[in-house]
Amino acid sequence: MASTGSGTDNGVGMAEVLQALKVIQENQGRLATEVEAISQRLDTVAPTTQDEKALPQSVGTASASSATATEGETTAATTNAAVQAQESGFTSRIILTTYPKQIGIKPLPLNWGAPGPERGPVVVSRSSSTIRKRNAHGGSYSIYFALALASKQLNANHRPDFTNTEPAANIGPFPQWSDKKKIVAMDPWGHLAPWLYADTMNKENVDIRPTIAITKAHMKLPELEESVRSGRLVPDGKVCLNELGELAVTKFAVEPVWYLPGVAERFGIDEGVLRRSLFEHTGGSYPELITRGDIKVFLPPIGGLTVYCFGDPAKMSDESCKLALRVHDECNGSDVFGSDICTCRPYLIFGIEEAVKEAQRGGSGVVIYFRKEGRALGEVTKYLVYNARKRGEDRASDYFKRTENIAGVKDMRFQALMPDILHWLGIKKIDRMLSMSNMKHDAIVGQGIPIHERVELPAELIPADSRVEIDAKITAGYFTTGHRMTDEELQAVQGRMWDE
Repeated sequence: MASTGSGTDNGVGMAEVLQALKVIQENQGRLATEVEAISQRLDTVAPTTQDEKALPQSVGTASASSATATEGETTAATTNAAVQAQESGFTSRIILTTYPKQIGIKPLPLNWGAPGPERGPVVVSRSSSTIRKRNAHGGSYSIYFALALASKQLNANHRPDFTNTEPAANIGPFPQWSDKKKIVAMDPWGHLAPWLYADTMNKENVDIRPTIAITKAHMKLPELEESVRSGRLVPDGKVCLNELGELAVTKFAVEPVWYLPGVAERFGIDEGVLRRSLFEHTGGSYPELITRGDIKVFLPPIGGLTVYCFGDPAKMSDESCKLALRVHDECNGSDVFGSDICTCRPYLIFGIEEAVKEAQRGGSGVVIYFRKEGRALGEVTKYLVYNARKRGEDRASDYFKRTENIAGVKDMRFQALMPDILHWLGIKKIDRMLSMSNMKHDAIVGQGIPIHERVELPAELIPADSRVEIDAKITAGYFTTGHRMTDEELQAVQGRMWDE
């Protein structure tokens, strides 16, 4: 009879299993100790509330055990920490909402893509009366919110007073709002949430907050005053208000709200892979991405966008009116401080001017400003790239290579989610696209919105030191009606050094 394996092999295998179990047990013990230590410090002065007494342990509360403080921990330190915790609005229990089907956990229904407000509200608040009804993860500015709570500057159960905060202009609803394939990165009803769901807020004591706000304002930039003096802009009293170049504008601020199945489909990846990547690469900050598959909405802690509409906002969705559009990604150094190493501010100003002109002709002008600093790589990476360029020869032929060497990619803006805002605004076509980017063009056209004309930045508006950037982009395929350089010509395009 053939042998089925040696006793030694079986012994080694059993030893490995026992060792693995021992490691797991030790890890669990350490985790329990950490939770216990936090809870114990809070328990010193934070009494258990009636709500907590009614909350079964299975709901996900971690309470302090009867263990005493460690010998090295002073009573004064424990008391001080507990007082701070109580004053910040914390209780003696750490509340978790990690696992589905827990007792008391019942998220408000949210049917993304439903034809109207019956879809349900996006609820992300962790206030004591709302935490069991949350149907979304994360939250914009949630880190600052947490810091405000911990530093006793904010009461955890504060509720906003939305008196007189209604949108300053009407928008929609449009059929695109209920199309799961067209809007996946923002909440189409986010500007109306406190008013649409007032009954839910009042009757069920749920904290619901808007993710979009709409206001009106005046805009003034020094270049616009020069535009009036030179005759590029003519004051009309409605859009361009006066000889100072002041503009009347309607502004829409939008925070990102991701419908995870739709985002995954837009990028052609599995939803589980997306969830895992978001979870792991935020340091496990959002465990419910993994443990709560029933919650499909995530509010990522990233920058949102602002829409600047010139003229009547209703004309954005009117196909009989022409639309000029500039989609602009944030560049703090140029947009705000006027750095001449890139074309960002000149293109932004040009986009605003052309949008104003279109509005003055009876159409609509729109500029959309996304917070995607440094191609979504951030300013630190951007400045490292600048250093690598300026310590070399800063040639257009090496422009993209410098970024790839540091970041691993040329660009992380990934424009796939960008067209959602166009769908939300009801835009069905773009007459004049004020952009040379193929990524933006392809993303918009790929979402079924035709672009009739592409308008490049006029040569006279390009700063001398930004020729490296613009010529490299044109050679790489960016739109132009002019000359595309050969490799030899590109080698000759060089930026100035720091000491020039």
